Amino acid sequence: MIKPRPRRNISLRLLPSATTVLAICAGLTSIRFALEGRPHIALALIGAAAVLDGIDGGIARALDAQSAMGAEIDSLADAVNFGVAPALVVYVTLLPHSPVGWIFVLLYVVCIVLRLARFNALIDDDTRPAYTREFFTGMPAPCGAVGSIGPLVAMMQFGTGWWTSTWFVCFWLAANSALLVSRVPTLALKAISVPPNAAPILLILIAGAAAGLLLFPYVLVLLIIAGYLCTIPFTIRSQRWVAARPEAWDDKPRQRRAARRESRRAAHPNRRSVARLGLRKPGG
Repeated sequence: MIKPRPRRNISLRLLPSATTVLAICAGLTSIRFALEGRPHIALALIGAAAVLDGIDGGIARALDAQSAMGAEIDSLADAVNFGVAPALVVYVTLLPHSPVGWIFVLLYVVCIVLRLARFNALIDDDTRPAYTREFFTGMPAPCGAVGSIGPLVAMMQFGTGWWTSTWFVCFWLAANSALLVSRVPTLALKAISVPPNAAPILLILIAGAAAGLLLFPYVLVLLIIAGYLCTIPFTIRSQRWVAARPEAWDDKPRQRRAARRESRRAAHPNRRSVARLGLRKPGG
């Protein structure tokens, strides 16, 4: 006689959704602290909401507790934590008396919702080539949230200046909104592979980032924003290279990187020899 499979504890199955609800509470509470004139706590709560929102999916997969309802709650949490919360915190702190600023705040929140809707629609599209799942279309919502609070973070680190002026904050929100709904590709984390020999370097970087988060959190956020902007041209180039070569669509990222290196060597076969000749001393 086959024994029935034991049902997983209902409390464990609720843990991912409970984590998502906690993330929503943290995001909404950040607005309260911004209204009370404590933006540093508001920023910390937005960061906590992002962390909780990032781990709920991993908890669901580890507990085999994935569900359609959990996916819907997670999508709504993204709209609150990465759209409504940072936009209102920025508005309350930097644009409290600007009717024009409210227009750009609304624009940002609407673009976050459109970005999430497009992401959910593309997940169910099985007709896309395999390589497209390694790139996000447009700036991801978490990156948009980090970018939107850039002027506020700069104010917390450097005080007031041109970066806190109404015109710059509105321009910054508009630029983030445009990136959210654009077709600019962003490399997904799951597509990044780290060679085994580079693992110690990665651990050192993680330790350095953790120390920076404790000692210089605002500088670290500004560096993350600058780093993301610097990666955009390279990601666009990589995505276009793959899109133009259907034979590489099903290859793994490591195989495609090797193919790109070979193509560059084939295009410039004499580059190394010229470089070596340039390093030789006269008469050597």
